[in-house]
Amino acid sequence: MRHRIYGYTLGRKSEHRRALLRNLAAGLFEHGEIRTTMPKAKAVQPFVERIITMARQGNLHARRQLEAKFGRDRWIHVWVADENVPESRKLSNPWFNLPRAEDIQFDDRGEVVKAPRLVEHIMSVVAPMFEGREGGYTRIVRTGERRLGDAADVVILQLVGREDGPQIGGSESPRRSKASKRAEFAAKLAAGWGGAAVAEEEASEAPAEDAPAEEVEASEESSAPEESAADDAADNAAAED
Repeated sequence: MRHRIYGYTLGRKSEHRRALLRNLAAGLFEHGEIRTTMPKAKAVQPFVERIITMARQGNLHARRQLEAKFGRDRWIHVWVADENVPESRKLSNPWFNLPRAEDIQFDDRGEVVKAPRLVEHIMSVVAPMFEGREGGYTRIVRTGERRLGDAADVVILQLVGREDGPQIGGSESPRRSKASKRAEFAAKLAAGWGGAAVAEEEASEAPAEDAPAEEVEASEESSAPEESAADDAADNAAAED
């Protein structure tokens, strides 16, 4: 029994699992998001969170801790100088500013000589993105897809703050669908109440328009007896004289 044993084994030995987590974390920090399966995303998420928390310290001890976490420092964004990579991918990156192809240098044997470093990238670019944020640096987004072969649930693990939209998967989340239904129902109620209010206003305005005519007639009727009474008084006065 696995008493007092936590974490995801992922069907691998400890060394293989450690290398897998390091590669997944390095890919996440390099590209801003990665596409993997749900068990791997849940396994690497705490590892990434701890790395960002260390990098936010910004001192030499934190830098050495990051190098120990990854085993060694490594080059990143070397693919920018690859001719086989599409230009659209090199020009547009919503997460980080990519270096130019001229900034990546190789020697005569094709080995990388100059390129951005992973630890420096985490310390100077990734850590300032989460200044003032206490945890929760990543999120997992379900895509609704299944991997061919074992039908594993494919998800997107990404850094928060610059993601494109609240929902990336092809299907709408249950919470969002419920919110949309509530919004539609509220709009219908508002439209119904608005129509009833307009009808009431029209009904109240119709008698008001007829009211002046009635008032004129009533005033004419009330003024007629007064005029007749004045004429009678004048006749009586003339007779007395």
